Amino acid sequence: MFVDVANIKIKAGNGGDGAVSFHRDIFTATGGPDGGNGGKGGSIIFKADSNLSTLSNFRYKKKFFAPNGQNGSSGKKTGKSGENLIIKVPYGTLVKDINSGKIIADISSDEPVVVIKGGRGGAGNMNFAGPVKQSPRFSKPGEKGIELEVKLELKLLADVGLVGYPNVGKSTIISIVSEAKPQVANYHFTTLSPILGVVKYSDEKSFVMADIPGLIEGAWKGIGLGHEFLRHVERCRLLLHVVDVSGSEGRNPCDDFDIINNELKKFNEQLANRPMIVVGNKCDIASKEKIEAFKNYVNKKGYEFIGITACQNKGIKEMVNKIAEKLSILPPARFFEPDTTPEILSYKEDKLEIKNINGVYHVNAMWLDKLINSVNFNDYDSMHYFQDTITKAGLTDALKQAGAKEGSTVKIGEIEFDFFE
Repeated sequence: MFVDVANIKIKAGNGGDGAVSFHRDIFTATGGPDGGNGGKGGSIIFKADSNLSTLSNFRYKKKFFAPNGQNGSSGKKTGKSGENLIIKVPYGTLVKDINSGKIIADISSDEPVVVIKGGRGGAGNMNFAGPVKQSPRFSKPGEKGIELEVKLELKLLADVGLVGYPNVGKSTIISIVSEAKPQVANYHFTTLSPILGVVKYSDEKSFVMADIPGLIEGAWKGIGLGHEFLRHVERCRLLLHVVDVSGSEGRNPCDDFDIINNELKKFNEQLANRPMIVVGNKCDIASKEKIEAFKNYVNKKGYEFIGITACQNKGIKEMVNKIAEKLSILPPARFFEPDTTPEILSYKEDKLEIKNINGVYHVNAMWLDKLINSVNFNDYDSMHYFQDTITKAGLTDALKQAGAKEGSTVKIGEIEFDFFE
């Protein structure tokens, strides 16, 4: 089964917590703090794999969580970092935010892409020692790994995309010029999923062609196979628009040409302006007048025309040469630039919320939960660190704006304390 869309949940590993420890041995009476740092959480890495052609591996497995980093320990020992989780996908896979649809990464090259970095490890108490705080009894927790729901969307990497009505000969063409073996039959929608084929036109040169299932009028409304597979021509450098120039099914070739171009435009405005060669197939059963009339029609619209008879292998060599000539002057396949990052998406979810409920100011934010976990409220230095951190983070000013006064009760998680400016 050809699967080109999948929704999954990914999460980077949490960083390990820093340790609170003091050096003790028989030769040292008053050892200093030696709590080590937590290890880094594992990152989520996507890597393109040439052995994969669909996203079928993600039909049943939906959650991908990287391992957490280990906590620090005494003796200034840093916790072990979590291993990175590598997720293999086909070349041309886009990773999108499931809610906004924004692109996070385009997995189209050999280079692995770090989509979410693992959480940083927390600092052990050895990092907070100084002339004033000689015995800090607090540490910092590790950062939580970012968790996202993403949509994987495959857009095949092909140089040439075959488009046109069903049963106009697209599958026959790709089966002749490449090693691809699509189903070829004299009825509509024999091709139910995109087919890729490598076309070799010299000893060392080739290009990739994609046969896209046939479009019909109203595809944008979901008629036929709809626009389900048109995403796979968005990367194509050149479109090969195949038309039944004979009108063997009772349609006018000129109307067919305009209808398909209109469907391309409705799907993506840029596709309508993509370089295109028009191929008139079934010339063996079309009159010279009909072929010439259609050729003049597309030439007036600024497109090159090639007449072929695919079933007899006539005109195929000239068509391949024309495609190769055109590709030699066209820019590389389209690469989709990311328009958001996991950090931005996570930050949006981590808004500071303050609610006044019966005079108690309830404060919610993920970063505050981390901070609370790191504070020893029975230790003066730790409390001072907490107060200094929330002031620098703007929480004090936010509470004032929310109406908090001197002595007002503030609640963060399960912790309550009096507000002081």
